[in-house]
Amino acid sequence: MSDTPARQVPAWPRAVLFDLLTALLDSWTVWNRAAGSENAGRAWRAEYLRRTYGCGAYVSYEQLVRMAADQVGLPSSAPQALSDEWCTLPVWDGARELLAALRPHCKLAVVTNCSATLGHQAAALLGVDWDAVVTSEEAGFYKPDPRPYRMALDRLGVPAADAAFVAGSGYDLFGTAAVGLRTFWHNRVGLARPEGAPSPEREAPSLAPALDWLRHFHTTA
Repeated sequence: MSDTPARQVPAWPRAVLFDLLTALLDSWTVWNRAAGSENAGRAWRAEYLRRTYGCGAYVSYEQLVRMAADQVGLPSSAPQALSDEWCTLPVWDGARELLAALRPHCKLAVVTNCSATLGHQAAALLGVDWDAVVTSEEAGFYKPDPRPYRMALDRLGVPAADAAFVAGSGYDLFGTAAVGLRTFWHNRVGLARPEGAPSPEREAPSLAPALDWLRHFHTTA
């Protein structure tokens, strides 16, 4: 029998990737305010998401926002209001605490459906020294195309098997499954899982359970 001790596998993932505008930031509130009401904001956001997740190759984010507003009957002042308030996006409760707890153990990255300028501005609101920020503009494709996730993993130098993803939208589940990223869905506003989307490994209306899941990442696979 060998006296060589067994190699200890760290429980934490080597990297955690985050959706930005729904998993860590409360973009819903700003969209609703720009639209004039929650119902109008939800309709606008739903149309924007339909266009974004359906177009694949990158089209100007700002253009998609304007087209979605026009489709649901909102004035041109709504997209302008969203742009004006972009740097006021609120941070979800628990987001900064989760990131601070992960920082000593994992690389941290953002993968977001956004323009490069707006994506980096929004990521900076968390006050984190990110190891990678990947926007759909930089990747050339919108999620859930696998390429934005793979670009982030390549920049981190971490294989998908050793990384986790914290989603805010159920559409991310298509992309993370294609790449092989185990996924926690922070389903803050209680959205239905998109038809045909794979199940997340964990789902919760807050970020609090994510820390325990990530702490035992390699022991619960």
